[in-house]
Order: sequence, then structure tokens, then C-alpha cells
Amino acid sequence: MSISVQNISKSYNELKAVDNVSFEVNSGELFGLIGPDGAGKTTIFRILTTLLIPNEGKATVIDFDVVKDYKAIRNSVGYMPGKFSLYQDLTVEENLTFFATIFGTTIEENYDLIEDIYVQIEPFKNRRAGALSGGMKQKLALCCALIHAPKVLFLDEPTTGVDPVSRKEFWQMLKRLQQKGITILVSTPYMDEAALCDRIALIQKGKVLKIDSPQAITANYDKVIYDIQSKNTHGLIHDLKNYPSYYSVYAFGEFIHYIDKKTDFNPKEIVAYLENKKHSDIIIKPAQTTIEDVFMDL
Repeated sequence: MSISVQNISKSYNELKAVDNVSFEVNSGELFGLIGPDGAGKTTIFRILTTLLIPNEGKATVIDFDVVKDYKAIRNSVGYMPGKFSLYQDLTVEENLTFFATIFGTTIEENYDLIEDIYVQIEPFKNRRAGALSGGMKQKLALCCALIHAPKVLFLDEPTTGVDPVSRKEFWQMLKRLQQKGITILVSTPYMDEAALCDRIALIQKGKVLKIDSPQAITANYDKVIYDIQSKNTHGLIHDLKNYPSYYSVYAFGEFIHYIDKKTDFNPKEIVAYLENKKHSDIIIKPAQTTIEDVFMDL
């Protein structure tokens, strides 16, 4: 077991940021903490990387206690915080050399671990880190987190604010690192990235709502979701929320996702209702359940 979290709680004055959270991450697993801003993801990361002490509970990383064995953990893990925190006035190469030196190693010693990533930023090795694009900063930060060959990698919202192409490339890199035996704990507010993890924990307001594989979470969802569309989207949401048997209504891309309370729900009934409300060009069809749908329901 690479990471074990047992009944962890953390409060800031009156605010309970993490509330009795428990989960485990297996060796070599890519595990995701999924939730919106303010859900408690960063606080959990700071506890596991020994930057915060929990008020209650216990946590271990590679069998080291996060309170008693903080030095051993810091030497054994890589941490990429949500905010770019490298030295912006140093060049790409200087940042990487600096972090290698801190951990008593060299770029050459662990180059095979970062090679796939570093070759993409090597043409800019003499550029100051502060002048890099968002995607390049992300890759440099990942290289610095990997340069000492960590056993566990912590990535706190690594793709926030990054363009879609760089996001896709980043997750491809994570999959390759996982194949090298590195355990990865990643947090993200993006529900589409959740499907790329082996298992996920859905988190809201400091509490874990559900833990399972993305496939199991969507497959075990017991409600039927419908895509509904008409010319008047704003009026459509309002009218659907006034339908007598509605259970849930929310915008989802170009459609409205609708769930009805009745198990024998007939879509024709709601079409007739919407036509009576002066809606036109109505489309209604079963939708494919996503992680976001389950999260919204939870």
C-alpha cells in the first residue's frame, strides 16, 4: 500500500476543510481526487506531503507516518503544487540542476525518468522559467518533481489553466510514468480527466462521497438521464424545473440533462408539456452517464 489515509480531519478556525476522510492508494496506481475548488483536495495533499499536520486521524505514505517520519517522506516523494512555484528568475536547466542537487543526485543519474518530458523543453533550456508558456512550466515542474526518482508522485491540479492539447499530452506522460512503477495521486476539478484514473474519490466540502473506478461509478448509477434541447434554453431549464415529476435539471454542454422521479417515465409526456409551453425544435434522447452526472447527483 503506497498511501493510507484513515479518518483524517483538518480545520482552519471554524472552517472544516477535511472532514473524516479515508482512502487507500495501491502501489503503482493512478488515483484521482475529483472535486471543485474548495472541496479539500489541496489540504489533503499538504497533509500527505508533510506540509500540514492533521487535527485528527492518521496517514502514511510508503509506510512512513506523515507526522513522525516527515523527513523520510520528503526524500521519497515528488510534489507538484497547484501554483507554479519554481524559481522564475532561473533558467529551465538551472531549476532542474538546483532540485537535483538538493536531493543529492544529478540530472544524468535519473535522466531516463524525465527524458520523454525533458526533450520537449530542452530547446528552451536557457530560457528563464518565468518566461515559459503554461504548458512548458507544467512540464518543467514535473521534471523537477521526478528528478530524484520518487516512489510516489503528488500532483495537485496540474492541468488547471493549461490548454487542451497540453492537458492531453500531460495525461499521456502520467500513463508512461505509471508504467515505470510510480504511484501517482492527482487532483483535478475536470470531470473528463477522472475517467483517465484507475480509481477516483469524489470529494465535496471536505467529505468523500464515493470511491471506485470511473467505469464502476457510472455503470452502477441507477437513474436514466435524458438529453433535452429546444430553441429557448433558458426557458427550457425553468419549465423543466416546474414539471411535476422532475428530479434533477442542469445544463450540460448544448443539452439540458434531465432526470425524472418516475420509473415509468415516458419522454412523450414531457414533449407534450414543453410544446404546451411554446417550445419548438424539441429534442429528447437518453444520455450517456458521465462522472459529472454522478457527482451532481451525489
